[in-house]
Amino acid sequence: MFTGIITDVGHVKDLSEGGDTRITLNTAFDTDTIDIGASIACSGVCLTVVDKGPDWFAVEASAETLSCTNLGDWIKGTRVNLERAMKLGDELGGHIVTGHVDGVGKILSITPEGDSIRMTFESPQTLAKYIAEKGSVTINGVSLTVNEVTDGDQTSFGINIIPHTQEKTTFSDAKVGDRVNLEIDILARYVARMNEFK
Repeated sequence: MFTGIITDVGHVKDLSEGGDTRITLNTAFDTDTIDIGASIACSGVCLTVVDKGPDWFAVEASAETLSCTNLGDWIKGTRVNLERAMKLGDELGGHIVTGHVDGVGKILSITPEGDSIRMTFESPQTLAKYIAEKGSVTINGVSLTVNEVTDGDQTSFGINIIPHTQEKTTFSDAKVGDRVNLEIDILARYVARMNEFK
C-alpha cells in the first residue's frame, strides 16, 4: 500500500530486454534500507526491487505491465515519481493507493492559474464512473483531488497542481499529449460495485 505522496523523483538509468524488461532507476533513497523484494511505486506502478546499489535500484516489468501502463514510453533519462511502501503507523497524507494502475489517460491541456497550473486529463470511458468532483485520483503515483468532471464523447477531468507538487514530482516536465498512469480511488470502486446490487 502507498499514500500517493511522492518522496523522491528518480530517473531511468538503464533499460534492458530479457524475458521481462529490467529497469534501473537512480534514486536519492538510502538503498541500504531497501530490501530485495521490497515494493516501490514507480510513477504509480507497484514494482518489486530485484537488485540495488549505492544510489540505484532495479525492477522488472512484464509485457503485461508495459502494455497496461505508460512504462513502455520510458527511455533513459525519463524522470519517475517514487514512493516506498507505507508502514503501519505512517501518516496517511494522501489516500490509500495500491499501485495497481487501472488505465492510461492523456494530458489534454495545461493552463497557468495563479501560481498553480490547471491540467485536464482524458480518462478511459471504463473509469469515468469512478472519477468524481472533489474525489481522489492517483496520476503517475501522485494523490490528487479532482476539481471538475466533464462527460460526453470524451470523459475528461481537471486537476490543480500547486507549486509544491510541481516542484516535488514529474509534473514540472508534463506536456500536452503525455500518457499518464491512472488509479481510481479504491473506495469509489467499492461504492460503485455496491450500487450495482441495489
